[in-house]
Amino acid sequence: MSPMNAFTMKNWDEKIVSGTEGGPRVAYAHATMAYDGVIEGESICDLLLYYAGEGYESGTTTSPSFERFEGKIDGREGTFVVRHEYTFDAKGIASTFTVVPGSATGELAGLTGSGTVGGAMGEEKMGYTFEYTF
Repeated sequence: MSPMNAFTMKNWDEKIVSGTEGGPRVAYAHATMAYDGVIEGESICDLLLYYAGEGYESGTTTSPSFERFEGKIDGREGTFVVRHEYTFDAKGIASTFTVVPGSATGELAGLTGSGTVGGAMGEEKMGYTFEYTF
């Protein structure tokens, strides 16, 4: 059964920034996602990835990132940005995120909130939680 609040990865473009001769290494990723549930719309996420070794199979990694949403919450339309702190390994990903103060536009102006993301690597959809106020 798919989570009620879920997102689907539409695109993932990752490039190694440093550490090509062996771990640790740093990479940059640019991703686009489609959201269903509390958030209806699409997002663009830019991540800075740290790998302890050659890849996420080598242990837990961390990734601060910013994600910009365009869509609706409770029928209100606009954009907003969240700041993530991801951790991930070969089994899956987890994140806690917070709406960047003052980033919401349009009918979403004044939005504040936080949430979580989690799921297994390779899953088509991953779940999220989002508690918010206007």
